Amino acid sequence: MTKVKICGITNLEDAGKACKYGADLIGFVFVEGTPRYVNPDAVKGILVKLKGKYESVLAVGLFKDEDIGRVKETVALCGLDCAQLHGDEDPSYCRELKAATGVKVIKTFKVGSAIMPHGSFGLEDYAGSDYLLFDTLIPDMSGGTGVRFNWNIIAGLREDVRNRSFVAGGLTPGNVPDMIKILRPYGVDVSSGVEKSPGIKDDRKLKEFIEHAKQIKIT
Repeated sequence: MTKVKICGITNLEDAGKACKYGADLIGFVFVEGTPRYVNPDAVKGILVKLKGKYESVLAVGLFKDEDIGRVKETVALCGLDCAQLHGDEDPSYCRELKAATGVKVIKTFKVGSAIMPHGSFGLEDYAGSDYLLFDTLIPDMSGGTGVRFNWNIIAGLREDVRNRSFVAGGLTPGNVPDMIKILRPYGVDVSSGVEKSPGIKDDRKLKEFIEHAKQIKIT
């Protein structure tokens, strides 16, 4: 069954609903100046209240080109399970973070007319990362754009890559079943597609997205 990550969580109510409806991962954006930024102390408070009730749900912190020392501090403070790296972090950065904190590392790649490399580093260079995430390339924007990329661009991924990949970018309750049937990813990631406004989730869309994603059987 496809894993579902609900990203851009900013408050306890939305975090609780995501967990209740069956999300496997909930994501918090630690990129200052973005619409869904939430400070680490607030996230710590949210997770303290949720962890006892939803032990299986993984907490993900999203960072972009952040000082690795600060990422380590945030991981420890909040008790995060995963770090999603959304910038140009190189493979050695990913390895150091994983070794120092024990978190699972999700490395994001942007997709335009092709899968965009990070400088001279491509997918094969991030074999040490636990997961890869594919999101839409929009210049000067980190994510949560509500714009989907051409799924055919990543349809030919090797099975070992596909089996540890998340797909994001313009997903909604309406289109997520088709995407899963076409790409058969390990997981899906949504933010704006289940929102009323940036950082505030829509209850109906949230529930429907999780239900629609999990009803598709991958063989």
